[in-house]
Amino acid sequence: MTTLREFQPDHNEFREQVLQGLRRPEKAIPCKFLYDERGSELFERICELDEYYLTRTELMIMREHAGEMARLLGKCCLLIEYGSGSSTKTRILLDRLRDPAAYVPVDISREHLVQSSQALVKRYPDLQVLPVCADYTAEYEIPRCDGEVSRRVVYFPGSTIGNFSAVEASGFLRHVTKVCGRGGALLIGVDLIKDRATLEAAYDDSRGVTALFMFNLLQRINRELDGDFQPERFRYHVFFNDELARIEMYLVSLETQRVRIGEVEIQLQEGERIHTEYSHKYSLESFRELAAAADLRVERVWTDPEKLFSLQYLVVV
Repeated sequence: MTTLREFQPDHNEFREQVLQGLRRPEKAIPCKFLYDERGSELFERICELDEYYLTRTELMIMREHAGEMARLLGKCCLLIEYGSGSSTKTRILLDRLRDPAAYVPVDISREHLVQSSQALVKRYPDLQVLPVCADYTAEYEIPRCDGEVSRRVVYFPGSTIGNFSAVEASGFLRHVTKVCGRGGALLIGVDLIKDRATLEAAYDDSRGVTALFMFNLLQRINRELDGDFQPERFRYHVFFNDELARIEMYLVSLETQRVRIGEVEIQLQEGERIHTEYSHKYSLESFRELAAAADLRVERVWTDPEKLFSLQYLVVV
């Protein structure tokens, strides 16, 4: 593993975006700030929950079809993974890739990225691992690797594309097109529209781990921005918005209160919501149309028998 490249948002950016979001009429904090070290650990626990079908289903699809995926990606590809986390799914793909040029995990959580990269170096001693600590939606430099590169492939597992609004998702896919260049490809996880009960249970588990994940955002603000949020004065609320085909997640103030971030005070009314995350769901057709607008063509789709989730292979056109 070469030197870790860091393009992580600084303390001031975190503070500015939190204050900007809390000063809006409809309060919101960008979901990327959920993933500090503690948040990343909690998300790994979420992925193991019975209600959270996404990871379990995606892993099943990967294990069944990773050989075909690897053949499509081809020999000597530069594999760039966005939001790499623990790289569990990546190992299934790396086991089948033919002579990958290098693996570039990109993640905003530095501690998590270092740990997972070190584990991959031990498991794949002949693979060049080039970790980048960055917000993958922003500009950063893809590190150079030593070997021959036949093409760039972005790997974006999970359902993180769902966290973006339609405009943001379109912009993200155009960004991927630019990163990959002509002849490049995208292997992406896309969660599919399904019944309300299954969706809401996945994001509001019976053990309350997802709620802890959301409350950790307030605790992170306290730790890093000298905040005085009291999580017990909030409740976690989630629901599926049928009209917009998305899960919506909020922290709701249980009472009228004032919270402080440094020297700044924020007024919250009883029942006022702080938006923390969306998770948009797609039909196969709606995602195909979104990708086409970014000059990406869907060439292959893999789903489970119940069509809960999909992995899709797209090429730059």
